[in-house]
Amino acid sequence: MSMQPFDDRDGVIWLDGQLVPWRDCKQHLLTHALHYGSSVFEGERVYGGEVFKMTEHHERLRKSAEIMDMKLPYSVSEINAATMQVIAANRIRDGYVRPIAWRGSEMMGVSAQKSRIHVAIAAWEWPAYFTPEARLEGIRMDFALYRRPAPETAPVYAKAAGLYMICTLSKHDAEARGYDDALMLDYRGQIAEATGANVFLVQDGVLHTPTPDCFLDGITRRTVIELAQARGYQVVERPILPEELARTQEFFLTGTAVEVTPVREVGPYRFEVGDITRELLMAYDDLVNRREPALAAV
Repeated sequence: MSMQPFDDRDGVIWLDGQLVPWRDCKQHLLTHALHYGSSVFEGERVYGGEVFKMTEHHERLRKSAEIMDMKLPYSVSEINAATMQVIAANRIRDGYVRPIAWRGSEMMGVSAQKSRIHVAIAAWEWPAYFTPEARLEGIRMDFALYRRPAPETAPVYAKAAGLYMICTLSKHDAEARGYDDALMLDYRGQIAEATGANVFLVQDGVLHTPTPDCFLDGITRRTVIELAQARGYQVVERPILPEELARTQEFFLTGTAVEVTPVREVGPYRFEVGDITRELLMAYDDLVNRREPALAAV
């Protein structure tokens, strides 16, 4: 089945303050972001025509830009309004939103202080990242080719485009070997995250998640922690070594794209899609779709 390319679609994209026909949104070959990775972005989900935690996403976009020494030319409230404008214009009910900010083509070199900062927002229909069957059965993962870098070596707290190249390479490698995703360790050899999602382990009824000290503290991650605690589960944020997977009963991912997705395999380790994972998956689905929440665990 052929995939429709993202540069050849109907609709409009918000670009530097105005709606532009989708196919007309082009940048010059000598744009700084293309050559040096100087861009930041967000991924957001639309449920029933509303963006889940939109302001939190755009506050993080602003923070990422600051870390990358970029000043956004629009406020968070202006980006919020532009996002809703794009969703309405493209008639998105359930989909994905991609705001992005980048350095333009005024300077071509490592230094780019005088380059213009552009901002664009695109949105498209996208009901699910993994199939419903994969979410319920659990996906297969292996360990990644690359590790998350130390805070002293990269701007790890920014959602910056350049930081995702090792994720792309790791995911390509895993998929080529028949897996769905890859589990990344950090520079110390501790469990960090998947290539685009945070991770949780269930050990004897307690949830454990790595301390986000060299990767993003995801918005979905924080939401799931709140959902778990509201249902009486203990959540422990701490360093986690890969050998702990041997005494882990359940394992799942969280992220805007993957939502809550169970994992049944990481390399030689096997897990069940257990009651806690299923409960939090359903609780998250209820929250984002504004359904009445399931009864909390006693």
